[in-house]
Amino acid sequence: MKRVIIVLAAGQGTRMKSPRAKVLHPFMGRTILEHLLESLRTIHDGPLLVVVGHQANLVAPLLVPFKAVPILQEPQQGTGHALMACGPALSEIGPCEVLLVPGDAPLLPVPELDAFWNIFSAQGHPLALVALEMANPTGYGRILRNAAGAVEGIVEERDATQPQRSIREVNAGVYFFRSPDILGLLDELRTNNVQGEYYLTDVVAELGRSGRPAVAFPASAPDLYMGINSQEELALAIGRLRQSLTRSWMAAGVTILDPSTVWLEPGVRLEPGVLLHSGVHLCGETRLERNVEVRPYSVLRSCHIGEGTLVREHCVLEGTRCGPGCIIGPFCRTREGTVAGAGVHLGNFVETKKASLGDRVKANHLSYLGDATVGEGSNIGAGTITCNYDGVNKHPTVLGERVFVGSDTQFVAPVKVGDDAYIGAGTTVTKDVPALALAISRSPQKIVEGWAERKRARSRDRKPDHA
Repeated sequence: MKRVIIVLAAGQGTRMKSPRAKVLHPFMGRTILEHLLESLRTIHDGPLLVVVGHQANLVAPLLVPFKAVPILQEPQQGTGHALMACGPALSEIGPCEVLLVPGDAPLLPVPELDAFWNIFSAQGHPLALVALEMANPTGYGRILRNAAGAVEGIVEERDATQPQRSIREVNAGVYFFRSPDILGLLDELRTNNVQGEYYLTDVVAELGRSGRPAVAFPASAPDLYMGINSQEELALAIGRLRQSLTRSWMAAGVTILDPSTVWLEPGVRLEPGVLLHSGVHLCGETRLERNVEVRPYSVLRSCHIGEGTLVREHCVLEGTRCGPGCIIGPFCRTREGTVAGAGVHLGNFVETKKASLGDRVKANHLSYLGDATVGEGSNIGAGTITCNYDGVNKHPTVLGERVFVGSDTQFVAPVKVGDDAYIGAGTTVTKDVPALALAISRSPQKIVEGWAERKRARSRDRKPDHA
């Protein structure tokens, strides 16, 4: 039977006390919702329906990369009402098994859900849910069982009696059911509860009364099913994921000297021998090859760093590819489109943007290389600038191989310099320079002998007499 996943992501999240919809809050380089969808796609590549409501115009664009279908729930009148909104889409899909999950639970253990789904498929139960055993069940719906132990209902905390609130077995908000079997029961839902909403949990009670009770799958790690309902819970969930990621990378041979301060996002890939110092942030789709070392407080976003490269302190690298054996920093910034070959040195306060640097290029001090191509073995002196922007358009600077650029040089693009050319210090290059040539543009140096001595004498003559 065809399988479908439904994600409930329509709520505002009032307890977050934020103008941002709950599922749009940042979560390790993505939003809460994107992280969850990425996880679910590892077990399911079929139809994916996402119920949207609050700030639907902002949520819906996030669904495109996942080929998920937005289902508008307006107004938002509870989980049962959300499933009612999915009715037409499910009817179009035809008979199917459905996994329904909350959109605010980014840590859901999807391999366990996949195992539960297989059990559900093999059994004949009309509905299954995931049960959590909680030491502190506050905020969760309590699972009610009859004397024989069968599930006979779920009561939300606001509607529970005091004895019911002492129950520690709670509903995770994750369900398995078949369509259209369950959809017919939605007509029986009523809003006679504290919230005035249509509760999907009431379907569980209806099944119990009909003698076809739901089954509860016990979660192995209740913390992973936690929904995020406050800013504090968001931070706790991020902390759990950070700890999990650093532990798994250390187990794979990565040295992380201070795991509590290192930030590794889920898309990061590391090879054995990588050494990370305190305060390092690796974001996006960053990949570090063997024996790369990243020193304190450097940030790398969607970079590919070659084997044995050293990134020194306080560097910011974005959208950058480095070959093996490079030395970057300290205090270096490489922007989107920077590609460095093997053995490149980029030193303190050097910035690059859309720069292609050949093997063994060196730019060790205080330079800006934008829209530039620099050939193998070239040396860029301190204070060099490629003047790539004329106020309207960007223009390229192309330096050949083994070019020597003296300090305080400006290349007014577009301009080309041939192989083995020399650029004298203090030169403003406005024309192409042929190979093996020297380009220099300086005013002739003038020396006035005795000038300083005469100046001091004049100063003494003008000194006021205080006698």
